[in-house]
Amino acid sequence: MPRAKNNVAAHKRHKKVLKRARGNYGGRSKLYRTALETVHKGLQYAYRDRRNKKRDFRRLWITRISAAAKLCGTNYSTFMSGLKKAGVNLDRKMLADIAARDMATFTSLAKMATGK
Repeated sequence: MPRAKNNVAAHKRHKKVLKRARGNYGGRSKLYRTALETVHKGLQYAYRDRRNKKRDFRRLWITRISAAAKLCGTNYSTFMSGLKKAGVNLDRKMLADIAARDMATFTSLAKMATGK
């Protein structure tokens, strides 16, 4: 009986890893063993950063709102608590967009928040 060597499955598995490793430097895209390490690490980074992206965007929105609030003569925490007390239900993403694109509207929101 001939010896089975699993060539077809192994070749398919190697091709799948090497395809994912394209674009990496040197042996990381050519050699199976190093490509496998690179692909595994890349998948770990992708998993981690899908979660970190949410944090990063929230930080960006807060920074933008804070900068616009300072231009209107208040700070971030006072602005946000004032909006909450005034009953304005806009999330940070929308507020950051308004701050970046339409300063007149943001100024009116700041007036509502400070009660002026």
